[in-house]
Amino acid sequence: MKFKSMLLITALCSAPSWAGGLYLYEVGTEDVGLAGAGMAARAQDPSVMVANPAGLAMMKGDQLTLGAQALYGDVPYTVNNGNNADNVIGWFPGMSAFYSHAVNDQVTVGLGVYGNYGLALDFGGWGIAGPKGNYVGSAAIKNGATMAVTIQPSMAYRINDEWSVGGSIGINYGYASLTRDTLFGSEEKTSSDDWALNAKLGVLYQLDESTRFGLAYTSATQYNFDLNPTVLGQQALVAQEVNAPQQIMLSAFHQLTPRWAVMGNLGWQDWSAYNHNKNNGNEASQQFKDTWHTALGVQYQYSEKLRLNTGIAYDSSFYKDSQNASLTLPSGEAWRFGIGAQYQLDKKNSLGIAFEYMDIGAASVNHLGPLSGQYNDSKMYFLTANFSTQF
Repeated sequence: MKFKSMLLITALCSAPSWAGGLYLYEVGTEDVGLAGAGMAARAQDPSVMVANPAGLAMMKGDQLTLGAQALYGDVPYTVNNGNNADNVIGWFPGMSAFYSHAVNDQVTVGLGVYGNYGLALDFGGWGIAGPKGNYVGSAAIKNGATMAVTIQPSMAYRINDEWSVGGSIGINYGYASLTRDTLFGSEEKTSSDDWALNAKLGVLYQLDESTRFGLAYTSATQYNFDLNPTVLGQQALVAQEVNAPQQIMLSAFHQLTPRWAVMGNLGWQDWSAYNHNKNNGNEASQQFKDTWHTALGVQYQYSEKLRLNTGIAYDSSFYKDSQNASLTLPSGEAWRFGIGAQYQLDKKNSLGIAFEYMDIGAASVNHLGPLSGQYNDSKMYFLTANFSTQF
């Protein structure tokens, strides 16, 4: 299995995430079946704190949601001249956990553990063959990763029947690794970690029993990694200063009938912050721009116990020019298509499954000389299961 160096993060219950200038919204919850639509306003379980901590005001008593996720990335890199990197992603598991406790009618507290930022790539032997049977590309990067897990204490306060506010602190652990082949045939591995803080602030407005709106702001997170910059003149292609950018998410949820509900998102992410990263590689400079997000989802209450979900989402590319992309951020614009179901086992327990297909488009890497190439027709697949209980 690829990403062996990421097992530490798995043990900390993070879901892997990277791609296309996006936070991955997928953390093993019901949102996956909706392609994330309505995530800051739906507020049907404690995982709402990922998008909007104010949504915890909708939680009653004590609730727990657990998520499990299997991700498969089909992301081949074709080198213009030389040996291709067949699939730089492959399989990776993830987990998440969210708990909420209603202190009284006005105050609800919660805690989440999840991962929704990073990248992990495994190129293997690629590029032009060297004099000792190795590959020049592998001397720059054989596999590398930047991953993060968040521990998020949260609190929501219900001002009145219409308005609720919330906030949370993200205690973020970041881990970066890089493996390269030396020109003499040996392998060098290096890794680094860092802790960083960020914050979320949110508001939830309930127009009536059927309609609510959520607005949330997430501040930027900066990690500083200490990775060896060069190996025999070959520079690393993994950033040492990594910014998980600030973002704003606006969501709406409306219960049309007792059976049908619709929901949607509008979002913005400040990915132009990546232009200031301390990147040791021969990456194109100043190539990033902010991204915009939109999503639409539908829920159908098939029976008293079974709820069906589906959704579609779009995120614009964070590249100013998709022909001048970064080797370690292989994506153009992204489309998500989700489907899922939630089954109420009894009054307190429910079980859900979801599947999502994500098309992350194509991008060309044209600034690495003989290592230049293309990411064509890149895709990711998510299969998730979740369990929620009240006690």
